[in-house]
Amino acid sequence: MTDVLISEFMDEAAVADLEKDCSVTFDATLVDDRDRLLAAGAGVRGLIVRNRTRVDRELLARFPDLIAVGRLGVGLDNIDLEACRESGIAVLPATGGNTVSVAEYVLTGIFMLRRGAYLSTSRVLAGEWPRQALMGHETQGAMLGLVGFGGIARDLARRAQCLGMSVMAFDPFVAEDDAAWQTVERVDRLETLLAAVDAVSLHVPLTEGTRHLIDAEALMAMKPGSLLINTARGGIVDEAALAASLRAGHLGGAMLDVFEDEPLTAGSALAGVDGLIATPHIAGVTHESNERISWITVDNVRRALGVNA
Repeated sequence: MTDVLISEFMDEAAVADLEKDCSVTFDATLVDDRDRLLAAGAGVRGLIVRNRTRVDRELLARFPDLIAVGRLGVGLDNIDLEACRESGIAVLPATGGNTVSVAEYVLTGIFMLRRGAYLSTSRVLAGEWPRQALMGHETQGAMLGLVGFGGIARDLARRAQCLGMSVMAFDPFVAEDDAAWQTVERVDRLETLLAAVDAVSLHVPLTEGTRHLIDAEALMAMKPGSLLINTARGGIVDEAALAASLRAGHLGGAMLDVFEDEPLTAGSALAGVDGLIATPHIAGVTHESNERISWITVDNVRRALGVNA
């Protein structure tokens, strides 16, 4: 009988450590075989997933002994939180484990898009020499806008300020008297932030309230030539509207790590759009963060199961 089932990739050393106390089934291919995943639920008390495994009512019905869901990351939109609460199942994100990786990813995007020259390899190797067209801009002195001001955004703000950037943030769910506001400029309206900053980075969950938060109207409100970076969740940005804004030259560029449908298909509205850097949901995944997240999750699941506590 399996105590813990792991349906997506994680650090193997952490898995081996968990096996000292639990019967573990580690099969990263289960996420792509829903029928096999559902069939494996009997006796499982702990389930460990990333963002692709849907933990919904159908799955919970097939995992009657489930006590805890360990999330290798922090986003929870693939987990039915209400259904888990109703069943008394603990949902355990690896809070803080990928903060550095995401912050560094966002800064990398700002550097690449503001300078522009880093995307010119194919042109230079083909014999072009577009020096004047690729002068770009320095990051020092630019203003970064954060939509959402949780842990990752706060770490990003600190790093950006060390590089000489100013930081503005919008988050109506962080109390006005929260001490974190002392380090950045707080604004009450999203539109105020969009119009003022040189780069916007999104750090909000995907909810009905944030779906297409960055739509055609919001994009038009952004400062001409500014950048948009989304490491949060697909669906927060209206991809068709973003493609139109980039093609029209209103935005200076965008970097997306998350998309409404993953993986992307040839029919995506973003296909063939210049000024866009696209990566495969990897902002929070480095060798270092994978190790941290895996060990945090192992510890969380152990505690939830009352093993080696």
